[in-house]
Amino acid sequence: MALKTLSAEKAAALDKELMSDGAFSLDQLMELAGLSVSQAVYKFHPPGKGKKVLVACGPGNNGGDGLVAARHLKMYGYEPTMYYPKRPKNELYERLTKQLQDFEIAFTEDFPSALKSTDLVVDAIFGFSFSGAVREPFAEVIEAMETTKTPVLAVDAPSSWNIGSGPPESGPGKNFQPNALISLTAAKPLVKWYKGRHFVGGRFLSKAMAEKYDLDAPAYQGVDQIVEVPLQDQKL
Repeated sequence: MALKTLSAEKAAALDKELMSDGAFSLDQLMELAGLSVSQAVYKFHPPGKGKKVLVACGPGNNGGDGLVAARHLKMYGYEPTMYYPKRPKNELYERLTKQLQDFEIAFTEDFPSALKSTDLVVDAIFGFSFSGAVREPFAEVIEAMETTKTPVLAVDAPSSWNIGSGPPESGPGKNFQPNALISLTAAKPLVKWYKGRHFVGGRFLSKAMAEKYDLDAPAYQGVDQIVEVPLQDQKL
């Protein structure tokens, strides 16, 4: 099924409506998004290909999705390591971090070194609300993901990309092409410039909400929280 894309403005409006008229809490949406990310990892890179997963998390909701995904990955039998250098003083993120610590999931402050010994990277640094210049320490991290031969799965957007216009013209991320991308709720216009495997996840839209935002509901199967969508099937 062809899936329509959702602009950054409409994605923000949809999230706001889900947490008002839709009666979802941020915790619920983040848990469902992180579960989708974990399933995309399992589909793209099953444990038999290597269990060590390096999860790079930013300070916002995209990073929160990465925190949730890591907990699920631990339960699936992976060995996640967290890179989470900018931790907001926010109860939700503090609780998610505590959960990972209770599961004895390792944290690292040295992304380049951790990258050398991992089997997969999850890019959960910046999502659809990102704009402006990439600052350290994330510029170095994005440059490392850009050049590594280790497979990378990006959450909602390759970090540094503009949601509407794709990769930046210069600087970190100019040539960043993750091997896989999991779009949350709906694909964003940036998929026009994306060349890897593409999944859509986030199984929480009602029929009425999908119709209001002119979205085609993915054909989720059984208990799956994700659907793989060939890029040529996107309506840009």
